[in-house]
Amino acid sequence: MSFFGKLKDRLFTSSSKLDRGLEEIVGEGGEAVEATQPATTDHAAPPPEPQPEPAPEAAPRPEPSAPAGPRPATPDAEPPVAPPVTPGMPAAPVTPPAPPVREEPAHEAAPQPEPAPEPAAQKPGLLGRLFGKGGEAAAPRRELDDAMLERLEELLIQSDMGVETALRVTANIAEGRMGRKLSVPEIKDLLAGEISRIMESVARPMPLYPKKPQVVLVVGVNGSGKTTTIGKLASQFREAGKSVVIAAGDTFRAAAVEQLQIWGDRAGVPVMTAPQGTDPASLAFDAMTKAQADGADLLLIDTAGRLQNRQDLMEELSKIVRVIRKKDPDAPHNTLLVLDATTGQNALSQVEIFRNIADVSGLVMTKLDGTARGGVLVALADRFGLPIHAIGVGEQIDDLAPFDPEEFARALTGAEGELA
Repeated sequence: MSFFGKLKDRLFTSSSKLDRGLEEIVGEGGEAVEATQPATTDHAAPPPEPQPEPAPEAAPRPEPSAPAGPRPATPDAEPPVAPPVTPGMPAAPVTPPAPPVREEPAHEAAPQPEPAPEPAAQKPGLLGRLFGKGGEAAAPRRELDDAMLERLEELLIQSDMGVETALRVTANIAEGRMGRKLSVPEIKDLLAGEISRIMESVARPMPLYPKKPQVVLVVGVNGSGKTTTIGKLASQFREAGKSVVIAAGDTFRAAAVEQLQIWGDRAGVPVMTAPQGTDPASLAFDAMTKAQADGADLLLIDTAGRLQNRQDLMEELSKIVRVIRKKDPDAPHNTLLVLDATTGQNALSQVEIFRNIADVSGLVMTKLDGTARGGVLVALADRFGLPIHAIGVGEQIDDLAPFDPEEFARALTGAEGELA
């Protein structure tokens, strides 16, 4: 399955919540009226199709039936020659039988339930419309007005897009469309288009520099998925031909070091560790020294999870940055903030604080599967404009992929097909 397939499948919680909300909003507008409008257009099309023209062809049938009696012997010899003989021969009375020879087609016309199949052609059109072939025409619609916009704003806010982003998205949807009747699929397409436009400017892969080693500091709160993200990134960089070293900077939890070693084994990447309780800034310095000696392309430094409201832990993180810069004034070259999608709007305050402490350069969003709060990524992009390097939708080593705004927008809203 492609990553987009996984994304769409696993963002089902978010898309189904939006889906239910949109159906409820559109359903409030009394859409039975609009559903009948397409029906009239469907019926208007069939009237040309029932071709009563064959019925007039049945009229020729009585004409041959009159001469058909006098002509029992001639039809056998005359039928092919009859048309040429008519101009010259006095047997003009005999030549008229030639047209009756076509009485066999007349007999074919006689079983003329062919008009009956014609109405049958009308039925498929109607049934197709009722059972979904008329899809968009039969979809309920509601006129876009202020009341509908307010309901749409509420739905987007409930999906964790935030007030400002929800207002911006709905205002863009309303522009030039007030008074238009919209169906749920159309609203989904419009939403997906607006979300994609907001996120297009922030969808950027993590930049790679010629500097060796390129130091990547990975930060985030407890349980955000830093360790698994580091393992997945290490695997991807190694597959791209880069030599990678991992530093297990969470020296307070033995389980974190063990987990990182497991991911390092999976990725085929060495992991530097230190005894439990070691100063993480000291480990980061030693890891830089080793990575330089080995000529490694990338050094990924894990850090302990910390709550953004714990000043002591945040100060420890700033100490790691200061120590790293003693070794290389430009380090860390990338500071990735890993965010847990299930935290919803709390992710906004996390970005605010971590950006001030550690100079965050890019975001990775994890745990998008199984949450109805995927809209927070839209709010983050709209408010901070920080690059979103990757998103994760599972625990497998290939469940992290570069962020694609259009695919994300379609998966989040449940929109089908390509966006305009």
